[in-house]
Amino acid sequence: MVRSGDKVELRDASKIWGKVTGDAEELIREDLGEKNVDIAQIGPGGENLVKFANVINMCNRANGRNGTGAVMGSKNLKAIVVKKKLGLKAADEENFKKLAREGVDRFNNSHGLQQLGEHGTDRGLISHHKNGFLATRNWISGYFPEGAENITGTTMTETILKKRDTCYACPVRCKRVVEIEGKVDPIYGGPEYETAAALGSYCGITNLETVALANQLCNMYGLDTISCGATISFAMECFEEGILTKEDTDGLELTFGNDESLIKLIEKIGKREGIGNLLAEGSYRAAKELGKGAEKYSMTAKKQELPAHMPQYKPSLGLIYAVNPFGADHQSSEHDPVLTLPPESEARKNLAMLGIYKGYDDNFELDDEKTRFAFNTQCFESTIDTLSLCQFLWGVSSLYGPKDLVLLAKYGIDWETSLYELMEIGERKINMMRYFNAREGFTKEDDSLPERLFEPFKDGPSKGVALDKEKYKKSKELYYQIAGWDEETGNPTIGTLKRLYLGWAING
Repeated sequence: MVRSGDKVELRDASKIWGKVTGDAEELIREDLGEKNVDIAQIGPGGENLVKFANVINMCNRANGRNGTGAVMGSKNLKAIVVKKKLGLKAADEENFKKLAREGVDRFNNSHGLQQLGEHGTDRGLISHHKNGFLATRNWISGYFPEGAENITGTTMTETILKKRDTCYACPVRCKRVVEIEGKVDPIYGGPEYETAAALGSYCGITNLETVALANQLCNMYGLDTISCGATISFAMECFEEGILTKEDTDGLELTFGNDESLIKLIEKIGKREGIGNLLAEGSYRAAKELGKGAEKYSMTAKKQELPAHMPQYKPSLGLIYAVNPFGADHQSSEHDPVLTLPPESEARKNLAMLGIYKGYDDNFELDDEKTRFAFNTQCFESTIDTLSLCQFLWGVSSLYGPKDLVLLAKYGIDWETSLYELMEIGERKINMMRYFNAREGFTKEDDSLPERLFEPFKDGPSKGVALDKEKYKKSKELYYQIAGWDEETGNPTIGTLKRLYLGWAING
């Protein structure tokens, strides 16, 4: 599908169907005779309805998770191409530009964001490992001594990093672009933290070049790196436990740390070949089909694989993994460690604007106030997401905070609004999704976490640590009450829907 101004045109995609993203993008530009276009496309993974297929932009930016690529594939839609045009003018250009310039000054005064720019999101991998909370070998451990140093952002910067890339006009420039001659093409970007963990420590992979190649293959085939890596790590544990054998795996030795098997399996998943056809369904459905106790090795919430932030270390995040309408997601709420910052810090001041005042000495508590923190920041992050703003730049601990969001609306579109009204937008989105789920048969029974999270670690700095099951259950029940959801079903009440101007959806 091609859009230019008000003109929309459907074009035959048969000659690009089956092409990986880099080749397809090149062919699209040649066909249009136009380089100045934006392309959102699927790879062979989406065409083959891989349940965790993504929509890919620029061959290295993923509209990730939830299988949106498979949705496009089911409609035989290969790509959406939009011809670029000049941007809209801000309602108050002077103050709008002033707010933008302030971001540069704030970045220059933020060591944390400068480190994000210098070493990417993967800069934090080593600290998670040292604390004992880097998901390793399908979440069996939080400790990866044999390989963590090899796959961290600093090592990437010192070895295979070609350049830092950026989204439009962003001062942070956190995007990695890596190159390995004859092996990894910079067009496909480079691994982020989630990718380095899911295709690295999840699978016991210690080689950064292997992780970079695996990332490239996921971007070529249009696969979500988190779910892909997590599904492969699930398969590796099933293999080591004897649930899968070489007869099932097309002869592949699916042991943790096997670089060759990881790479071959990604291609098999993208093409739905052999064992890849089973794993293309994701670990939850694959486990159901395998049986033999495989279900306990599927690390999912609402059938979506867990990202690489461990609820044992961030318990309120674990609560959000469970209750979130679209399953486990690490960008749907603020993370627990922000509450350990000093009260005078900018992040804590921003949290106070959201009604969160209590601080903590460590991350591990999950009490009533932590539950309120989870809900309030979920509504705020949902607003950020609705406005298509980057959470590295907008949030409680970013360049721009809650009061800036109100100013953005005023300067951008002359909307005199309030933080309350903006957060209500985020809450409305959450409830729309939750009500849709209810219509499709979801109940509070679907708000669950893998049992492994409640089992104490057996090694590393986090030995003996686990998510407290009783506190988690109590927190979940309180969350329903705070959200205004029915305590029996876990779904929005009529009163909540009407409060949020969603009465039109009832019985709709």
